[in-house]
Amino acid sequence: MACLQFVQAQNSFVDYQKSFVRVAKAFSNCEEKLKNQFAEKGLEWPVQQVYIRSFKYNSELQVWVKKNNADTFTHFKNYKICALAGTMGPKRMEGDYQVPEGFYYINEFNANSTYHLSLGLNYPNPSDKLLSDAMRPGGEIYIHGSCVTVGCIPLTDPMIEELYVLTTHAKASGQDFIPVHIFSAKYDDKKSNEYLEPLYQRDASLKTFEHQLKRVYDFFNQKKKLPVVAVLPNGEYAFY
Repeated sequence: MACLQFVQAQNSFVDYQKSFVRVAKAFSNCEEKLKNQFAEKGLEWPVQQVYIRSFKYNSELQVWVKKNNADTFTHFKNYKICALAGTMGPKRMEGDYQVPEGFYYINEFNANSTYHLSLGLNYPNPSDKLLSDAMRPGGEIYIHGSCVTVGCIPLTDPMIEELYVLTTHAKASGQDFIPVHIFSAKYDDKKSNEYLEPLYQRDASLKTFEHQLKRVYDFFNQKKKLPVVAVLPNGEYAFY
C-alpha cells in the first residue's frame, strides 16, 4: 500500500505540472531525449535526485544526479548561462542586479512564467537574511528561460524545458529540497582564479566569503556528496 501511495503521489505531481500547456510541451519536447541521454550514461530513468550548481564567471550551470541518499552524484550535463547581471560576490540588496551566491534550493515551479518556464530559489536564505539589507534584501530569484536577466540565472527556452522536466521528476520522486549552489567561479580553474584574485585584493570581505563557498565546492569535488551546510550567528556558512 505504501508503494502504491508513493507512485500515485509521484504521478500526481508530474500530471499536475503537465496540466500546464508549456510544461506539457516541454515533456513532449524533452522527455524522450533525456531518457535516452540517461541510458547512454548508464543512469536510471526517471531521475530520483538532482543537484544543480552554477558558476557566474564561467557562465555554466551543471546538473548532477543520483538514485538515493546513499549514492554519490554523477555528472549528467552542463547548460550555458546565456546572460549575466552584476558582478562576482553575493546579493545584498534589492535592485543591485546581483545574482546571489551561496546555498539555495528550488522552492517554486512556475509554469506560467514571464520567462517561459522558471524555477524559484529560496533567496534570501538564512545567511542572506542576516547579511543583506534588513528592509530590502530583494527576492524573486529564478532559473528561467528567455535568455534575459536582471539578477537571475537565464537559460535558453529549450534548456529550461529540460531542466524543468528533470526537476519535476525529482520533486515527484520525493526530493522536496533540490539544492542549487551558486558560485562566483570554478575555484580550481586557473583562468577563473586569475580573474578573482584582483577582486580579492580590492575587497578582503569578498575573499572571506568566497572561501566559505570554496570549502563546499572542494568537498563536493572530492566526495561527490553534499555536506550539511549551516549558518552561524554572524551569517557565515559552516559545514560538516
